[in-house]
Amino acid sequence: MDITLDNIYNRNERLWGKQAQEALFKKHVAIIGLGGVGGYIAEALARSGVGVLTLVDFDKVAETDMNRQLPALMPNIGQPKVEIMKQRISFINPHIEVRARQEFCTRAMIEEIAGCGIDFAADAIDTIKSKVEIISTCKEKGIPIISSLGMGNRLKPEEIYIADISEVGGLKCPFAKHVVYQLKKIGIESGLPVAVSSEKPIKPAVQEITLEIQQANGESTRINKRPPASSPFVPPVAGYIIAGYIVRELIDNFLA
Repeated sequence: MDITLDNIYNRNERLWGKQAQEALFKKHVAIIGLGGVGGYIAEALARSGVGVLTLVDFDKVAETDMNRQLPALMPNIGQPKVEIMKQRISFINPHIEVRARQEFCTRAMIEEIAGCGIDFAADAIDTIKSKVEIISTCKEKGIPIISSLGMGNRLKPEEIYIADISEVGGLKCPFAKHVVYQLKKIGIESGLPVAVSSEKPIKPAVQEITLEIQQANGESTRINKRPPASSPFVPPVAGYIIAGYIVRELIDNFLA
């Protein structure tokens, strides 16, 4: 079968125009975290036609990812998520440049990525310290960023929406409240779009795990986490909502 790439984005162009489509291919977006939310952000941006994607995630596919994560298939268990997503995106459009970084998110790494001409960043991680560092660094560098807050322990994707960080303090979500508190301490109280859920999170049984993280410099770090419960449908919907927001922002000048 002969394959042509001429019509990959035909349906997109009919929606937002050829000029917008061409502009998207010149954009560079960083997605930090390729779990239940981030993998779907990356795929939707690739299918939208963003030309350069930086993917950051230290982790490998595990059996516990199977219920919700895009890279999670049985043959992929034990494989780095960034490499699986890089290959998957190449199957969508081999002309997209994918910069895969299998490493834990640090301030130094974010500053390095921020210096590579990023047009937008998506924060899709669940480690609060790193999340705050991502947001603060992007703010300092003038890079637009959107953050995902609290998609675990929920059942209702229809309650996800985008708001400014200044509007989410009253949510009944300990994770979101903690992020708001930490950002407020460093002077970030508004001007940050976030994907949040109005659904009150369920309280599952506590399960603590220890992760051993291999840094880019070869050093190993252990962190203890209490991963939330997660449904097959809430994180992916959050990912698509975030991707839609990013695309609209990137082509805003072309939209009527």
